[in-house]
Amino acid sequence: MSTLDTTLETHSDEHHGPASGLGRWLFTTNHKDIGSMYLWFSLLMFLVGGSMALMIRAELFQPGLQLVEPGFFNQMTTMHGLIMVFGAVMPAFVGLANWMIPMMIGAPDMALPRMNNWSFWILPFAFAMLISTLFMTGGAPNFGWTFYAPLSTTYAPPSVTYFIFAIHMMGISSIMGAINIIATILNMRAPGMTMMKLPLFCWTWLITAFLLIAVMPVLAGVVTMMLMDIHFGTSFFDAGGGGDPVLFQHVFWFFGHPEVYIMILPAFGIISQIIPAFARKRLFGYASMVYATASIAILSFLVWAHHMFTVGIPLAGELFFMYATMLIAVPTGVKVFNWVATMFRGSMTFETPMLFALAFVVLFTIGGFSGLMLAIAPVDFQYHDTYFVVAHFHYVLVPGAVFAIMAGVYYWLPKWTGHMLDERMGRFHFWLSFIGVNITFFPMHFIGLAGMPRRIPDYALQFADFNMVASVGAFLFGLSQLIFVWNVIACVRGGRKAEARAWEGAEGLEWEVPSPAPYHTFAEPPKLPESLR
Repeated sequence: MSTLDTTLETHSDEHHGPASGLGRWLFTTNHKDIGSMYLWFSLLMFLVGGSMALMIRAELFQPGLQLVEPGFFNQMTTMHGLIMVFGAVMPAFVGLANWMIPMMIGAPDMALPRMNNWSFWILPFAFAMLISTLFMTGGAPNFGWTFYAPLSTTYAPPSVTYFIFAIHMMGISSIMGAINIIATILNMRAPGMTMMKLPLFCWTWLITAFLLIAVMPVLAGVVTMMLMDIHFGTSFFDAGGGGDPVLFQHVFWFFGHPEVYIMILPAFGIISQIIPAFARKRLFGYASMVYATASIAILSFLVWAHHMFTVGIPLAGELFFMYATMLIAVPTGVKVFNWVATMFRGSMTFETPMLFALAFVVLFTIGGFSGLMLAIAPVDFQYHDTYFVVAHFHYVLVPGAVFAIMAGVYYWLPKWTGHMLDERMGRFHFWLSFIGVNITFFPMHFIGLAGMPRRIPDYALQFADFNMVASVGAFLFGLSQLIFVWNVIACVRGGRKAEARAWEGAEGLEWEVPSPAPYHTFAEPPKLPESLR
C-alpha cells in the first residue's frame, strides 16, 4: 500500500463518516453520496422510460390497434422521450461527474456542496410532477418530446402547465449542476494539474457544463412563451394572432441541438478513459481530443435548423445548415480516429467496460453516418419524420450515451463499492444488450426509407415484418437490463475484494486511493503520480 493510501485511510478514520439513517441522504453535501443518488435516480427513470418504450413496441408488434388507444400511445411516445433525455441520460452523467471529477482532479469535494444537494433534490419532485400528469384529466402531454406548438399550446391537454413547471425545475437543476462542475474544475485541481493534464472526462464535462448554461435558459424561454400563449392571451406561436408556429421550432432547436451534444460529450470522456486503460496505452492525440470536443460544442450552435429542412426556410439557409452539419462530422471523426489509434498495437483485454466502449465506437459511428445522410437537405425531404430518423437518433443515444454510461458504471464500480463485479454476468448483459439494440433499431432504417412515419400506433401491412423484428429486439434489450440491475446490486453487497487499481492499465488520481474510496477522499492536495506529470 502506498504512503498516499495510508495517509488517506488515516484521514478518513479521524474524520466522521456519513450520518446514519434517512438524514444522510436528505442533507448530505458529500459528492459521493450525491453522485450515488443521481445514479440510482437515473436507473429508476431508465426503467420507467424503458417500460414506456416496451409499451410502444408491443403496440407496434402487429398492424392494427392492439393494446392501447392512439391518444395513450401519443402520451407514451412523449413521456418516453422526456424521461429518457431529462431523467435517465442527463442525471446519470451528472452522477458520474459528482462521483469522479473531485477524485480525478484531487479535490476534497465539489466546489459548492450545498448547492449540489439542492440541485439533486429538485429532480425527484420535477419528475413526480411530470409522471403525475398521466393521471390527470385529459391525460399526460401527448405532443411528442419536442412539444411543437400549436400541438403543445392550442391543442394540448390541461396537464401541459404541470409539464412546463417540471421542465423549469429540471432546467434549474441542470444549471446549478453545471455551475458547480465549472467552479470545481477551474478552482480545485491538485497542484501541478494544469488544464492540459486534466483527464478527458473532466474536459468533456467542463465543455458540457458551459453548453448547459448557454442553452437551458433558451428552453426556459420557449416553455414560458408556451405558458403565456396558453394562459395569458399572447400569440407567440399562433398565426391567427400574428405569431409564427415555426418560431417555436427555431427556439426549441437552438436549445435542442446542443442538448444532443450535452448527452454525448460526457460519453466521449468516459470512452476516452476506458480505451487507454484496457489497451494499456496513453490516449493518442490528447490535445486534438480536447480541441475536437470544443469544436463540436461551438459548431452545435450553428446547425439547429437541420431539423427544419421541410418547414420552408430559404435555400441559402438550407445550404448553410447542410454544410455546417457536415462540418461537425470532422471533429467527431477525429475522436473516432484517436480511439482506434489508441487501440492500435495495444495490449488489449476485453473486460465488460471495454466491450461496452468498443460497441460504443462502432455503433455510435453508424449513428454518425446516418446523421450525415440526414444532413443532406434534398434527401432529408424523404427521411424527415420517418422511422429512419428514429433509427438515427437511437443509434446515437442508446449505444452512444446509454452504453457509455454502462461502461462507466462497470469501470468505476470497483472503486465505489470495493468489490469486483461479476465479469461473467457483465459479459452476458453486454452481449444481450448489443444484440438486442441492433435487432431493435437497424430494421428501422429500412422501414423509414420505405416511408413509415414515426409516432403512429398503426401502420400499413408492408411494414409488419420489420416492426415485429424490432419489437422482439426491444424486449430482448429491455429485459436484459434487469441483469445490469442485478449485477450492480450484487457488486454493492459483496464480491471479490477490489485493489486500489482495480484494472491493470487504469491511470489517474482516482486509482491511487483505496477501494472503496474513503468517504472524505483527500485530506491534503495529493501529489500527481508519475503517469500524470
